[in-house]
Amino acid sequence: MERSEESIDQILAKLEKVKDPVRDNYYYYCYQGFWIQEVILKRILSFPIDQFVAQDDDILLTSCPKSGTTWLQSLVFSIVKRNSNSNSNNPLISSNPHDLIHPLELSLNDESKQRIMFTHFPYSALPPSIKHSKCKIIYICRNPLDLFISHWHFVHQILGDVIEPNHLEECFDMFCKGIHAFGPFWEHILGFWKVSLEMPERILFLKYEELKKDNVFFIKKIADFLGFPFSTEEENRGVPKEIEKMCSFENMKNVDVNKTSKHSLGMSNSSFFRKGEIGDWVNYLTPEMAEIGKKLIEEKFGESGLMFDF
Repeated sequence: MERSEESIDQILAKLEKVKDPVRDNYYYYCYQGFWIQEVILKRILSFPIDQFVAQDDDILLTSCPKSGTTWLQSLVFSIVKRNSNSNSNNPLISSNPHDLIHPLELSLNDESKQRIMFTHFPYSALPPSIKHSKCKIIYICRNPLDLFISHWHFVHQILGDVIEPNHLEECFDMFCKGIHAFGPFWEHILGFWKVSLEMPERILFLKYEELKKDNVFFIKKIADFLGFPFSTEEENRGVPKEIEKMCSFENMKNVDVNKTSKHSLGMSNSSFFRKGEIGDWVNYLTPEMAEIGKKLIEEKFGESGLMFDF
């Protein structure tokens, strides 16, 4: 059952909270071991997670925020829907990916076939029916230092271009303590990493940096994993390459809808497209901050087999 606003407020009152250094009257709450912004947590608490019924042909895209979610959405949408859309009428030309692929918690009453959904939920918080179904899950992760810088800029972008990015050191200190959107990042990433090793047929684990280096290879890998492999004829026609071009950062950033329109939550679509570069953290973090971040990453991921390049 959905909880009332009053019961949600009662739950929030019992949780540890930390103020966001950038936004006034904006807090992160620690819920089930993860830090979540108040507005998002209220939406999650209103979501009757046990009532969500997964379908075996569902596709769920997952990530920590600012890890390449928008790019992954556009790639998967183009792969799965390629027989319905040509490049000339691809919905990505007129719609932001976030308007085509909806959050998990907004898909409760959607009973259509071949649903493509996304979430930032950690693996431990996914609906039980998803874990027990045969649906496919794709997780994308990113170098945590780039993840931090991307999210730091994103927050300032949604507040308005007139606001100069600030509070870098304070935000980074919180990030290293795990206090950020759906953090700690190491718990979020490792949760999906470990399950992907146990169930590779169910969970495809991707690294943003590897995807950037060989787009076409991973476009084919995603297609194979989802059960939508490219035919020889499609490969000869260069369909994977066409999808790469359609979903490239440069192309998506310059589509009119992503330059001028707004997301349903109110932020500009352009806020989802800043640089998309690998290693941009070197332009912002001091050597001391970078060293702290690298040591933390080595400490948290050292024994997992998951490595990040610097």
